[in-house]
Amino acid sequence: MKLLSITVPCYNSEDYMKKCIDSLLPGGEDVEILIVNDGSRDGTAQIAEEYAAAYPTIVKAIHQENGGHGAAVNTGLENASGLFFKVVDSDDWVKEEAYRRILEVLTELTAGGEVLDMLIANYVYEKEGERRKKVIRYRHVLPEERIFTWKDVHHFHKGQYILMHSAIFRTKLLKECGLKLPEHTFYVDNLFVFEPLPYVKKMYYLDVNFYRYYIGRADQSVNEQVMIGRIDQQLKVNYLMMDYLVEKKQSIYQNRKLKNYMLNYLDIITTVSSIMLIRSGTEENLEKKEALWEYIRQKDRFIFFRLRYGLLGSCTNLPGRGGRKITVDGYKLCQKIFKFN
Repeated sequence: MKLLSITVPCYNSEDYMKKCIDSLLPGGEDVEILIVNDGSRDGTAQIAEEYAAAYPTIVKAIHQENGGHGAAVNTGLENASGLFFKVVDSDDWVKEEAYRRILEVLTELTAGGEVLDMLIANYVYEKEGERRKKVIRYRHVLPEERIFTWKDVHHFHKGQYILMHSAIFRTKLLKECGLKLPEHTFYVDNLFVFEPLPYVKKMYYLDVNFYRYYIGRADQSVNEQVMIGRIDQQLKVNYLMMDYLVEKKQSIYQNRKLKNYMLNYLDIITTVSSIMLIRSGTEENLEKKEALWEYIRQKDRFIFFRLRYGLLGSCTNLPGRGGRKITVDGYKLCQKIFKFN
C-alpha cells in the first residue's frame, strides 16, 4: 500500500501540467500520482499516458468524460489506494523540501501506530506579477509538530482557513464519511475541506510552505469576472454547505471549537457570494442575494442571526445603493491589503 495518493485533476492542462507532475515525482514509491484527465480536448491525455509509461509504479492515467473538478476529485478518491489523500490542481505545484518533510512525518506517525485524520501545511499564493509571495500559515492557531484535537485549536483569523491546498486527509475517512462532490460545479474545493470536518478527530500541523497556489490565468475560476459569470455555481456550493451544517448540527455542536470554525467558514463563503452578487450590479443578482439570506433564515434561525448580524453579514447587507457602494469600496480596500483575488 502506498503512503500518499495525490490526485491531479486535469482539463485542457497541456501548457502547465508537467510542472505540477514533475514537482510530485520526488515522492518516489511512497506516492501514487493519479492524473485524472477530465475530458480534455488538447494534449492532456497524451501527456498523462507518457508519465504513466515512464513511471508505471508511481503514475496512473485515468480518462473520463468531462464532469468538472468535483467529478475528477471523486474519480481520484475512488481509485486511491494510499493511506492518505491529497489533491493538487494541475496549474499548481509543491515545494520539494516541504514535500519530503511531509512524507517523513506521515511515515513516522504511521509506523508509530497513530491514526491521523488530517495533516495541515502552509500554502503560498504564487500570484502573477507579485514579487512578495503571500504565505498562509497556521502558527499560534494550531499546535506545531504534534498530534492534537479540536480542543487544542485557537482562533482562526479571517483568510486563514484550512483550504484544499493545505489539507491532507486520511483516505479511509473521506470514503467512510461519504464525500462525493457535485459534478459540473466550480468551487467544490470548499465542500472538500468542509464536509469531512465532523469526522476529523486527530490532526497534525507542519509549519512548512508546501503547496504553491498559482493565480494569474485569466480563465481561472477565482478570477473575479469569472466568479461573477459562474455565480450560480458559487451559490450552489453555498447552499450545500448550509444544508450540511444543519444536517450534521447535532454532532457538530457537541464540539464548540468545531462548531465555531464551521460557522465562520460558512460566514466567509456567504460573504463571498454576497459581494460577487453585489459586484455584478444586476437586479437579478441582487434578488439572488436576498434569496440566499432568506434561505439561511428559514433553514436555521441561530445560524442566520450569527451570520447576518456578525461583522461580515452586517457589512454585506448595508441598505440601498449607497450601502452597496460602501460594501464594494470596503471589499476593494481589503483586496489591496490582503492581496486576494
